[in-house]
Amino acid sequence: MLERDTANVEGTQMGRARRARRIAQAAAYGGGFGVAGIGALGVMGYGLIKVEARLARRLVGQPFEGAPEDDGRYGAGIGEPIQLLVLGDSSAAGMGADTRYETLGAILASGVSAFSGRPVRLTNVAVIGAESSDLDMQVVNALDAVPHPDAAVILVGANDVTHRIDKSIAVRHLEGAVRVLREAGAEVVVGTCPDLGTLQPVAQPLRALARRWSRDLAAAQTVGVVEAGGRTVSLGDLIGPEFAERPLEMFSQDRFHPSAAGYARAGAAMLPSLCAALGLWGEDTPLVPNRGRGDTVAAVSKAATVAVLEPGTEVSPTTIGGQARGPLGLWAVVLHRVRRPLPDQAAPDPDRAAPGPTEVMGVTEGADPEPAEVAPSQDAGDTRSG
Repeated sequence: MLERDTANVEGTQMGRARRARRIAQAAAYGGGFGVAGIGALGVMGYGLIKVEARLARRLVGQPFEGAPEDDGRYGAGIGEPIQLLVLGDSSAAGMGADTRYETLGAILASGVSAFSGRPVRLTNVAVIGAESSDLDMQVVNALDAVPHPDAAVILVGANDVTHRIDKSIAVRHLEGAVRVLREAGAEVVVGTCPDLGTLQPVAQPLRALARRWSRDLAAAQTVGVVEAGGRTVSLGDLIGPEFAERPLEMFSQDRFHPSAAGYARAGAAMLPSLCAALGLWGEDTPLVPNRGRGDTVAAVSKAATVAVLEPGTEVSPTTIGGQARGPLGLWAVVLHRVRRPLPDQAAPDPDRAAPGPTEVMGVTEGADPEPAEVAPSQDAGDTRSG
């Protein structure tokens, strides 16, 4: 039974990796899969989503009129301020936070200042309700205000899922935004689409459909972002368990957006990646995965699938033997910078594998990995600390 379940899970993961690769390729070459993007399941889901979304809206509280204005200077220290941009949707804007210091942008700015010993100037151009297509104008506005940013953080995707936007179109806009920001000199960290299947007001079967749609988009986002030279942090159901256990603490008043505690949880997951991108941890490049933490190297589409199922996981471009690409595409390193608490024994996630205690992505601990799939070159730099 366990072997059959593991085989089914591996088949699901391989299917998601193929879908992520196809979506990213369609984004790059201008193709598309239609509005539903997932065949008959999408057609069925579209009808369900209209009915059940109305029911969910009755359970969700009244939305806020806006988010705190969090632009400004954070932290203290000597030297010129580090210029940090924030782009994206309502989560990036900080909807649900009560004060400017509780938004994700402010949390990240304060953290970067603490690690760098320099002040940080935050410029937030995120828009409530934004889809990935809105990033084009946000990038223009951001670079008009800050022509040479040091770093940019993007959170987007939830509205693309709820509005049933073609995933390849959404990824194309996100990848384009990352490329423009990279050309402007910014390090880019993207928080991928959250797992909307964890939202309590959403009933079955819509919850299962929302989970599949959001996970597929998150995997495709990872492929596109890494191809464009950025790095991603999987948000997934990062605060889902905490929401279920402490909804009054983790949810804001509308029971949909995170509270200050929810944003702090997301900020804790993204801050290490942002600090590493800014060179504040003295990491070597390329990074070597630390197997003791479950890190590994794989083709970016496979790395994206792993990250979708492991919230808080970073995916960054890397090289093997000096080569950036392998038979299945760009090489990427999967980094577990933040450990999650071990979950209670509960109903298993059908998408999540149950590997043995000494196996990571099909590689047995102590065995020689296959060079074309998993192992970085021997002359690669050391992995990060922390």
